[in-house]
Parts: sequence; C-alpha cells; structure tokens
Amino acid sequence: MPHVWPFLWRHRRALLRLGLWSLMESVQTFLVGICLARALDQGFLAGRPTTGLVWLTVAAGSILLAGPVLRGVFGQLSGLVEPLRDGLVRRAVGQALRRAVADPARAAGAERTAVSRLTQQTEIARDSFAGLVLTVRSFLFTAVGAFAGMLTLAPELLLVVVPPMLLGLVLFLLTLAPMAAAQRRFLDADEAFTDRAGALRGQLRDLVACGATGAAVDGTGVLVDEAAASTRSLARWTAVRTLALGVAGQLPVILLLVATPWLRDQGVTTGALMGALAYLVQSLLPALQTMMTAVGAAGSRLVVVLDRFVSAEADGADEGDPRAAETVDHGSYAFPAPEPAPAVWCHGVRVSYGAGTRPLVEGFELSVEAGEHIAVVGPSGIGKSTLAHVLSGLHAPDEGAVRLAGRPVAGRSPRELARTRVLLPQQGYVFAGSVRENLAQLEPGAGDDRIARAVAALRLEPLVDRLGGLGADVDPGTLSAGERQALCLARAYVSPAPLLILDESTCHLDPAAEAHAEEALANRPGTTLIVIAHRLSSALRADRILVLDGADTAFGTHESLLHGSPLYRDLTGHWNASG
Repeated sequence: MPHVWPFLWRHRRALLRLGLWSLMESVQTFLVGICLARALDQGFLAGRPTTGLVWLTVAAGSILLAGPVLRGVFGQLSGLVEPLRDGLVRRAVGQALRRAVADPARAAGAERTAVSRLTQQTEIARDSFAGLVLTVRSFLFTAVGAFAGMLTLAPELLLVVVPPMLLGLVLFLLTLAPMAAAQRRFLDADEAFTDRAGALRGQLRDLVACGATGAAVDGTGVLVDEAAASTRSLARWTAVRTLALGVAGQLPVILLLVATPWLRDQGVTTGALMGALAYLVQSLLPALQTMMTAVGAAGSRLVVVLDRFVSAEADGADEGDPRAAETVDHGSYAFPAPEPAPAVWCHGVRVSYGAGTRPLVEGFELSVEAGEHIAVVGPSGIGKSTLAHVLSGLHAPDEGAVRLAGRPVAGRSPRELARTRVLLPQQGYVFAGSVRENLAQLEPGAGDDRIARAVAALRLEPLVDRLGGLGADVDPGTLSAGERQALCLARAYVSPAPLLILDESTCHLDPAAEAHAEEALANRPGTTLIVIAHRLSSALRADRILVLDGADTAFGTHESLLHGSPLYRDLTGHWNASG
C-alpha cells in the first residue's frame, strides 16, 4: 500500500485534529481507573464514604463526556474518509468521461462501468477505511490513557500487563500475511471442488450412460486433496490467531490476578489493583479485540479494493491492448489510470474455414465494455455464428488474440469458460429431466429463489405452471421450438457467466417476447450481452452494432452506421421491406 502514507501526509491536518479529539478520549479512559482507585483507597476503605462517592461521581461524569468526544471524533473522521472516497469517485468518473470523449459510441458502456465502481467499490473502500481508522485510533489512545493511569497508580502494574499484551499483538501481526494466503488458497480450492461437483451432478446421466463414472471420480481426487490441505492450513492459522487473541486479551487479566500477592508486597494498594483491572476489562481489552477483528476483516477488504483501483490488471497488458498505464493525480489521492479490462477484446483476429480459403474476418478489432449490449448483423453466411464461436472460445482464430474480462480465451478450461460466458445457439437444447434441472444446468447449485427470479424476469410463469412447476419432469418432444428457446434463455439468466452471447436464440419467439427477453438479459446485474440479430428491432435495442462484411467491418450506433456503412443501409432496407 505505497500510496497510503502520501495520502495521510497530505491530510495531516485532519489527522492531527482527529488525534486531538482522541486525546480527550484518553483523558476519559485515564480518569475512570484513577477515580475508582481513589474512591477505594481514599474513600470507602479509609472509612470516608463521602470522599468515595465524590470520586465515583467524577468517574461517572467522565463517562458521560464520552458521547460528545465520540461525536467530535466522527466529525474529524470525515476529513480523512471523504477525500479518499472523492478521489476514487473522480478517478472512476474521469475514466468514463475520457473514454466517452475519445469514442462517443462507447459512452453507454463507460457509464455502466463507472456506475458499478461508484456504487460498490468506493463505498466498500470508504467504510473499510473508516472502520480501520476508528478501531486503530480507539485502541492506541485507549492504551495511552490506560497505561498512563497504571503508571500513575503503580509502575509495577505495567510490568505485569504490558508484556503479554505486546506478545499477543506481535503474534497477531505475524499471522496476517499467512492467514490471508491460507484464506485465498482455501477459497480457490473450495470453489474448484464445488464447481467440479456441480458439473458432475449436471452430467450424471451422460456419465452413467457412457460408463465414465469411475474416471470422473478419479479426476476429483486432486481437488479433494487440495481442499483438505487448504482446510487444514486455514485451521492451523486460525488456531494461531485465536491464540494471539487469547494471549493479548485474556492473559493480562490472569497475570494480574496471579501477581496480586507480589504486587501487594510491593506496596500496590487495593484501589490501584481494582483500577488496573478496570483499565483492562472495561477499556483496553475490548478496544484491542475490536481492533484485531477490524484489521483481520475490514483491512483485507480495503487492500483488495484499493489494489483494484491502484494496480494495473496484469492479465490485461498486451500489445495492442487499449489500456494504457499512466499516473493521474486527482488532488486527494494519486491513482494510476489503467481502466477496467473490456468484457470482450479482440486484436488482429483472422478467421477462415481452412488454408487457402477467403477469411471471414481479417485484422479484426473489437472492444466491448462490461455491461454493454451489442448486436451483430450481416448477410447470411458472412460468419456471424463463427465469430460467436470465436468469442466464446469454441473456435480458435487463425491469428490474433481474444480476451474475455482481460484474460485470454485460449488455454482456459471448459469449466472456467462456462462460468465466464454462455453461448445460446439457434436450436434450444432441453433434456429429459425436471424443469429445475434444466434451468440450473449451468449453475447446479442455484436455489429456487434464483431460478424463480429468472422465471419472473423472462415472464415464463405460465410456461412453468403448464409444465407442472419446477419439480415437474420435462418431455422435450412436447415443447415447441419457442418454448425450448425460452427455457434456454432462463438457463442463461440463472448462470453465473457475466457474458451472454445469443446466436439467433430468440428467432422462434414473437417480436414482443424477443424484445422482453433481450431487455431482461441486458438488465441482469453485471451482464454484457451480444446478440446475433435477425431482426432490425434487435439492432435498434443495442448500445452499439457490429456490421460484418468480410474483411471490412463497421462498428457504431444505428445513426452513425446509417451514414457510414452502405451494407448496414442495405440490411435495414431489406428488414424494413420484409416487415
């Protein structure tokens, strides 16, 4: 986090004001233990209850002051937190504006990307940063007040309390890096095993029919071993972190009680012992445990989010990639300027049906932003379906590079590709099984709530009810071509893939149903939609339109293509003439 210290230095005045308010909190912590000790030693144990009550009244008054002090702390906290958020917001908006100015046709995709970052990542960063500042500040200044109080009461108290607390803190800090690595390893292994198990469940009928169940089970052995090893590693580091919390949070109290006879021999009074116990139980240990929890949870979230803003995506760097890494200072925070990788990116792509044949596309360039709705049009046989296969990783290009979300398509496993994109062909495939199994084929672990949302979004309740509900068995032979396509569209909606490619997969729906289906899929959260269009209405609904014309392609809005693409004008004229 090299940018954190320059950021704090630029806002040192807000940091200083926050420290002054927090120092008042230290005074309040200091008074609680001192007043309790004086109430016992100089009041109740000395036979002067009135004096004891006076000291307790002072202690109660100091506690009542905690409210205004905390309010002042929150007031100064905004001087640190809001500039961080503002810097992140300016960066997200600035990227969107720069891309919109450079290419107005991409403004819609840029806007969606900016909105996503504004509404999610910036808020996570702000909340996590605020939580960290609050808890770390609270512990530091609470410790100052408590240690000052113990030093005032009896210096010997610090010899008992400080060493175990420091030992627990050091042990906790040493677990942060390996614990994060173990957590990542555990999550990766758990996801891989879950994906494999879900895929096998969805393929169970085919595996049994082909007699391949033994090979499928053997293939999961490595995943099972890795999941078990990662679980053991995480459990070990969790035990170490629990030990650190126990050492720092409980051992000081135990040692204070055990050392009471020695402390009494050193002249430490009963009131001083009770004051030290109050410092530990009421102030120090709760602040310490809260800080450790916040650093372990909010700290990891903050690191992840800021790394997304600050660091260039390593997978997105390639020759010809339109993402340039330059540093931009937005006043409150300095961020490099790399933008999020496109949902689909092609560079220098050449596709043909074989050596010596005329290429379908050559030198093909394409960049589709996350959240965009793209239509692909062109004459019959021009290669629209082949391009869909190339974009989805089913057909390797002769030359060039294809990336999805910044990562190359080549070399990805089928399981990984299935979670990245869904390609729906013209013929909808529905197998013999329940409605639920058909809709959850691409996400076997999907619950009924998720499936029901897909059914409602695509207005398929009448069809599902006619079939007998989610648990009813489906006879594919009794379904019309349009009904099979409708179920496949719902299957795509349920899937986890952010990229949906529809290769004329709505051609058997009436225009109204097709329009609603495309709108529902385009509005699915986090979805990039590419439609191989067979109606003019599909093209008009898209943010941008890709016109395939052999080696010559055009890409833009409906209005710009009417002026700049003769082929698009011919296609729209043909569509209009045919109704």
